[in-house]
Amino acid sequence: MLLRFTDGEPFATGAVPYVYRPVTDRESSPRVILDVRLGKIETSAFLDTGGVYLFCSPELVPSLDLDPRDGIPTQPLQLGRGRYEGVLHRIRLTIIAEEGDDLSIEPTVFIPRLEPGQEWPDEFPCILGMQGCLERLRFAIDPNDDTFYFGDLAQAD
Repeated sequence: MLLRFTDGEPFATGAVPYVYRPVTDRESSPRVILDVRLGKIETSAFLDTGGVYLFCSPELVPSLDLDPRDGIPTQPLQLGRGRYEGVLHRIRLTIIAEEGDDLSIEPTVFIPRLEPGQEWPDEFPCILGMQGCLERLRFAIDPNDDTFYFGDLAQAD
């Protein structure tokens, strides 16, 4: 059952189960992991409500049909133990619903540009940060049944 406000209006128009586990075998802190679609690519991403933007691993970038030369320059960003140069783009991100309707937004995505010899930490697949990404939708997490509820902010107007 999808969530509603007290006046009966929908809070969420879609819901999907999430996985709550560490992202890699080397981590011990569990994270909320969702299946999402970036453009036409289905992948997994974890939520980082303290982070910025949508981060994509460099391996995904060639499949996203984004030209780094068309991106907006930005300051290097700190991610984990590394500092990464990159550019900003907009891309369609779809949260795939198991109940209700899928939701597509166009968040700001950080496309990293690795320096020679620099490696992307494999424990950081796609990351859904709050600023520029998750703030573009309404969401709730129910840890009782591992469900991620989501809805369009525009419906609140």
